Formats: sequence, structure tokens, C-alpha cells
Amino acid sequence: MPGLTASQLVDKTPRTERGRKTLRRLLEAAAAEFGERGFHEAAITGITQRAGVALGTFYTYFESKEEVFRALVRDMSQATRAHVAEAVRGAPDRIAAERIGLEAFIAFTRKHPELYRIIEEAQFVAHDAYREHYLSFVDGYSRNLAAARGRGEISDGPDEPRAWALIGMSVFLGMRYGLWDEDLSPAEVADVAITLVSEGLRKR
Repeated sequence: MPGLTASQLVDKTPRTERGRKTLRRLLEAAAAEFGERGFHEAAITGITQRAGVALGTFYTYFESKEEVFRALVRDMSQATRAHVAEAVRGAPDRIAAERIGLEAFIAFTRKHPELYRIIEEAQFVAHDAYREHYLSFVDGYSRNLAAARGRGEISDGPDEPRAWALIGMSVFLGMRYGLWDEDLSPAEVADVAITLVSEGLRKR
């Protein structure tokens, strides 16, 4: 089922503070429901019960389970980017920003373990939202790398492949040290990773 058109999305945007709070409760409840039960086992009634709202309220904001799932993927993607962006604000250079951002991302996954299940499930349930999640990260990352090159903070090179490589590293480190096991702190993981990024594997 395709997502809503732009005009439909505008029509459903909450216009009051109360509406925005209700929408936020629904999205947080959906994160818990999908995170615990997965898309196919999750239920709209489970979302409304967790949110403490009537079933009819759900349909004020969403038309289906798939639609709230897509909205949740976009919301979690934006929240993750915003969290990392805030963490790296004021970093003295790009290498420092890489280290700070990775530490912040791993810490974020520990607080929001449902992130991985929901994003990975989107690959099969809402592939366009799944692609949008990563492409939006790559777009911002590429622009940041280009700006850092312009300031002379990093070496010359193609921004997009570098962005994919750095994001891939973050995704798997977040899975291993944020989701599976916490035997190293986010700071320790970031230290190891940034040494690899800045120094490489070549023996000197």
C-alpha cells in the first residue's frame, strides 16, 4: 500500500499542541509495540492501549498499521540524526566529530534498542522508507565530508562512498556494542574506530 500523498499528509498534520502530543504518544507506543512484537504480530489495538487513547483516535492520524509503521521509521530516522547532530555540534574538526558522533550513536542505540528491529524490518515491510532512512543519512554525511574537505580537515576523496563506509561502520558497531553486548563503553568503541578511520590499517 503506497504512503499518503503530500496533500493528505498536510491535512493530517496536528494543528494544536494537544494534537501534537497525541501523535507523539502514538508514535512512542508504536515504537514499543513494533519493537517488542514485530510488524506482523503488532496490532493497532496494542498501539492504542499503550498510548492510552481510543481506537478512533488512531484513525485521526493514520489509516493503517503500515502507515503508522512508515511514519515511525521516518520519525526514528529523524530522531537519530538529530541526536547525533546535537552531539557533534561544536566539535573542533571532522575527525573529532566522527568520534563524538559514533559514541553518541552507540549510546542512543542502548537507550532505544527497538531502533534496529524496526529499521531492519522496514527493509521488507516498507522498502522505500528503509532506503530513505539510509539515503538521508548519506546525503547529510556527504555534505559534511565535503565541507570538511573544503576546510582542509580531511584528505581529498569521493564523499559518497566514504559516507557509506562510515555509516556502515556505525551501524555494525551500534549493533554489536549497543544491542548485543555492552562489554565496552561507547567511548571505548569510538576510540578504537576513530583510530582506524584516522590512521588506517597500514603498518607504519
